[in-house]
Amino acid sequence: IAAVNGAAMGWGMDVALMADIRIASDKARFAELFVKRGLITDLGGLTRLPLIVGVQKAAELLFTGDVIDAAEAERIGLVLKTVPHAELMPATYALAAKIAANPPLAVQHLKEGLRKTTYGDHREIGSWIAHILGILFQTEDHKEGVASFLEKRPPQFTGR
Repeated sequence: IAAVNGAAMGWGMDVALMADIRIASDKARFAELFVKRGLITDLGGLTRLPLIVGVQKAAELLFTGDVIDAAEAERIGLVLKTVPHAELMPATYALAAKIAANPPLAVQHLKEGLRKTTYGDHREIGSWIAHILGILFQTEDHKEGVASFLEKRPPQFTGR
């Protein structure tokens, strides 16, 4: 999770793009400035930006180097949400805690699966999903997740 509290320009924006989720302070600004320096962006801007905001919007941002504010970043889907500056870290930690309350192995494999389906070879994803589900169905966390649901109690996950 990237918590963007100010200017994310050039490589700063590319670092933010590498995160699975981005939350912005209302003071945040974003830009792919490389074109203004006679350069091109690297993998963050070329591979992730089009997938996050769409090819046409990515092209506009990459070709112009325009700076956008947090509200526009949220509108185009570059960030999940914009919060008041003072609430950025509490909001980010709250989301991290919500994610961390789930079984660690399942979250880990969901993250890996998102990366494979989004950035990887789609032909291999079916067998990969079957393989990972075969592993996860045998974990203590899966058993605990089912048991806690049936027993109507909070789960106690161990990462095993």
